[in-house]
Order: sequence, then structure tokens, then C-alpha cells
Amino acid sequence: MSDKKMTSSRRHHLKSLILQVAQGMLEQEKADIEAAKEAYMAEHCPAPDMNGDQAALMEVCKKLHSALDKIDEDRYDAEAKVLKANKEIEDLKIKVVDLVGVKKPALKKVRMSADTMLKALLGSKHTVTMDLRANLKQVKKETKEESTEAVGDWRKNIEDKADRKKMFESS
Repeated sequence: MSDKKMTSSRRHHLKSLILQVAQGMLEQEKADIEAAKEAYMAEHCPAPDMNGDQAALMEVCKKLHSALDKIDEDRYDAEAKVLKANKEIEDLKIKVVDLVGVKKPALKKVRMSADTMLKALLGSKHTVTMDLRANLKQVKKETKEESTEAVGDWRKNIEDKADRKKMFESS
């Protein structure tokens, strides 16, 4: 075989031919299914005889209702069996998981900053910066004026204490 590539026009032509063949096959399959349905209905459900008086028609209706009731009962029984089987399957699955246990995969350590973690949790539309130091309250240190006097004015000490108390209460 040669190593030449197929031209795009040739590729499109082949693709359209394949699609036409597939479409024809699908239409034929639909027609076959429809014919099979009609054959089944003709075989199993013949058309009722509507000739006759009212009593005969009433008898036909009663037969049809009894057939419908029987079919509904069979359908209900089948649904009940399926539900029971599904419940049993779920119970068995739970028992298997309990016996075997769930294997937890080994977790890998991932180094991630707070900013990238928040972006991963909140999505890329949220741009949150996590600068904790910027949010801290700035506290300025007060320089105490210490008097060199061993014995000071007692009124000044009381006023200083009252000022400090007000400052702590306000913050």
C-alpha cells in the first residue's frame, strides 16, 4: 500500500456514501419492525365481530374486560416479582460491601496555598485573596512617660488609669 493520504474530497464522498447506505438500512429496519408488529397483532388479536344485536355486543365487551383484567393482574404480578428481585439484589450488594469493606485509596499530600484552595472551592469566578496580615487591626504602641520622681502626684496616676480603662472598653 502506498503512504499517500486520501484527499478531502474523496474522504467526504466516501463518508456521504456510507451515510446514505446507513440511512437506507435504518429505514428498512423500521419497516421490518412495523411489519412484525402488524403480523403479531393480526395473529394474536383478531378484530372482534361487531355484527349482531346488542346482547351479542355486550357479551363481546364483557369478554374484552375479563381479558383486560387478567392481563392487568399478570402485569401487576410481574412488577411485584421484579421489585422483590431488585430489593433482594440491593440487599445482597449491601451485604457484599459489608463483608468485603470499602477500600479507601491512599491519599496523596498536596501542597496548596490558601488562595489556590479558595479558588478551587469557590471556582475561578471568585478571586479571593487570603492576606491575613492585612486584615489585622493596627495597634500603635503608646510610649509611657515615666516620671523620674519616685513619689508622683496621686491625682495624675488616677487620671492615667481612667484613660487606659476607657481605651480598653472602647476597643
